[in-house]
Amino acid sequence: MDPFDDLLHGVRGEGSVFGASVLSPPWALKFTDQASLTLCVPLRGEGWIIRDGDARRLREGEAAIVRGPEPFVFSDTEAPRVVTDARHGGDATGETVLLVGAYMINGEVARRLVRILPSLIVLPEDADCAGMRAYLEAQLVACRPGRQIVLDRLLDWLLVCTLRDWFDRPEAEAPGWYAALSDDVVGAALRAIHDDPSRPWTIASLAAVANVSRTTLAGRFTKLVGEPPLTYLTGWRMALAADLLDEPGATVASVARRVGYADAFGFSSAFKRIHGSSPNAYRRLGHVGQEPWGGLSVK
Repeated sequence: MDPFDDLLHGVRGEGSVFGASVLSPPWALKFTDQASLTLCVPLRGEGWIIRDGDARRLREGEAAIVRGPEPFVFSDTEAPRVVTDARHGGDATGETVLLVGAYMINGEVARRLVRILPSLIVLPEDADCAGMRAYLEAQLVACRPGRQIVLDRLLDWLLVCTLRDWFDRPEAEAPGWYAALSDDVVGAALRAIHDDPSRPWTIASLAAVANVSRTTLAGRFTKLVGEPPLTYLTGWRMALAADLLDEPGATVASVARRVGYADAFGFSSAFKRIHGSSPNAYRRLGHVGQEPWGGLSVK
């Protein structure tokens, strides 16, 4: 596992709602569902995404990821109009067919992904994905057994590929750990941390995994990731701990052990330093699993 794998691990299609709208102009769809992430892919035709007064064209085959919870509009022109024809499913030659996946994001780990994304990402069609559009449209209008599971997995794949392609672009300003994954030294240390975050890691043990000296690892890790190895480790452990507190029967002591702390006191101190409150207070205040969500709503 690496940081990218872990951040996306809990972002799954089971928490999404799919819509396939066949649209005849003039049209405008307003999305007010407060989803954390919304993936929009015109399978046929094109339109404009309008948010906060800014308009961005979305062409056939391109993919857009809109970060919520603020509403946005998908329209046939830069000037939004009233919805005149929006129906789910079906087929209509020459009209716009829009695939929408609205994702509910729960938990601190997944929210770490949302926080590093811009409000809108638009990517050109990937050559490897070109043949998938017709298949997606066929699945959307079909009523075959397992349809929802197929759509879930296809949308997961589309979301991951779009995000990965975005982070590879120079304008993405990807977090330091993303670029560091390709580094032989720091990438090895990052993967070791994410493979086994509860292990009692030290600079020495991480340096041994990377096959370098402690000084080399500490300096290179801090330069590429933006923080020292053990600081990164603590932050990741506390993100995991915030989500583990939501599990049935979880206690502060049991969560502490699962993220590598021998005693609850030391764990609670680290948790408060990162999250601003003790584990019990964090849970009482309702931070765990909290994310606005209202299902997919088109108005």
